[in-house]
Amino acid sequence: MIIAIDGPAASGKSTLARALAARLGLTFLDTGAMYRAVTLAALRRDVPPSDAAACAALAGELRLSFDAEGRILIEGEPGEPHIRGAEVTGHVSEVAAHSGVRRALVEAQRAVAAAAVEAGGGVVAEGRDTTSVVFPGADLKVFLLASPAVRAMRRAREEGRPEMAATYEADLARRDTHDSQRADSPLLEVEDAVRVDTDTLSPEAVLDHVAGLAGARRSG
Repeated sequence: MIIAIDGPAASGKSTLARALAARLGLTFLDTGAMYRAVTLAALRRDVPPSDAAACAALAGELRLSFDAEGRILIEGEPGEPHIRGAEVTGHVSEVAAHSGVRRALVEAQRAVAAAAVEAGGGVVAEGRDTTSVVFPGADLKVFLLASPAVRAMRRAREEGRPEMAATYEADLARRDTHDSQRADSPLLEVEDAVRVDTDTLSPEAVLDHVAGLAGARRSG
């Protein structure tokens, strides 16, 4: 079974996907972590994030995998927490917009899913184009929504910095615009995705709702 979850930055995709995969016994596939990994590698190797060709070459040669908990490994080394740093966050949308980078990583993402399905399981994949580009034939597609203000406050609370909510909101608005307007694989809500607005829902309520949707698709 393949479940694809899309939505804007900080909408709760990773939290939902990780918990859903654990509940259903599926593999968690954090596609966003892969783009962050390429961005981190580019910064460490002094590859300009604006250099499309160099970033694409790096994405094609970089050895990315995941540990048993679904955390990304870069050349066998843990990518967390480094891929979540401010510098990576500031450049990941630019790197992810390069067509060559996306082609390389989409191929890798599909390979992970194919291996999981062949082993008798499946994946819960989250990102910004998993429903539209990576897994257009997914068994269940979910588009997770939350307002910029709510997303910013959640992130600020998670990091213990509530005073940064306004700054985070401005950054999220910038990323939303960049991700929605990029030429290659923009963030969009596909027609057959189930929309889930999380503004007034707890993570547990969102998980229960989507798990119910997945159960119905499995039994159907």
